[in-house]
Amino acid sequence: MKTPKTGLASAETINFNGLPAIRLSTTDGALAVITLYGAQLVSWIPVDGRERLYLSELSRFGQGQAIRGGIPVIFPQFSTTGPLPRHGFARTMDWTLISARHEQAYASATLRLSDSDATRAIWPHAFVAELTVMIEHNRLDIELEVENTGAEAFAFTAALHSYFSVAKANMCSLQGLDGVCYLDKTDGGTLKREDGEALIFDRELDRVYLDASQPLLLWEPARHLSIEAEGFPDVVVWNPWLEKCALMDDMPPAGYRQMICVEAAAVGRPVELPAGERWFGRQTAISL
Repeated sequence: MKTPKTGLASAETINFNGLPAIRLSTTDGALAVITLYGAQLVSWIPVDGRERLYLSELSRFGQGQAIRGGIPVIFPQFSTTGPLPRHGFARTMDWTLISARHEQAYASATLRLSDSDATRAIWPHAFVAELTVMIEHNRLDIELEVENTGAEAFAFTAALHSYFSVAKANMCSLQGLDGVCYLDKTDGGTLKREDGEALIFDRELDRVYLDASQPLLLWEPARHLSIEAEGFPDVVVWNPWLEKCALMDDMPPAGYRQMICVEAAAVGRPVELPAGERWFGRQTAISL
């Protein structure tokens, strides 16, 4: 185990692969980096000094291109479930930093995205989305809030597309989904039921677990990760495995071995948001 670096808590602007970003740090050594492009958390290092998010070494960092790894913000469309670009537009737009706070025990930042000519051209709704990231010791809280600032209701799907870093995916298991029904995207979206106490990673997985309300545990031989969600009713579990990973030009061929996506999501039933109302969803991860 690495010894954490201690010092002053801070929230500072940095350059991350050519993109403006915010680096958060706490006095006991926890760190996080969020790019303003996409409001994407690209690094989370708890006090034990070990990176908890996977970021592909082949990821692109240019305008209009999705960053492969970290925690992309999926809004207002998950995957290809509608007419918008895959996973919507929030992850490929510039957000604005509206606040950053730090005390001895924690540090946080909030970023905002509002409707514009570019968003209204493909999704004709007025909205404000805010993403807040907070780190504290071995804990990460990431919250997405959406406000309907228009005169008519709209519907959306969303997710926090969390790429968690693991030593070896085939040595991991995910606990807490026993008995939950899921859509199996590797089998044409067939509805199935999870009947095992722990999900293992030995093949391609692309599943949307519906109404998955229990806390989850991502287990590794040397460390674990507790994952809980509020406001997001569903959980997406994804790993492209060998064949599909080899076809991805922004992932190394063996990248699938080093990541597992466990995503807080609102996918099964789109969120219906009346005019003037707000919705929020939060994901909490604790490194154990």
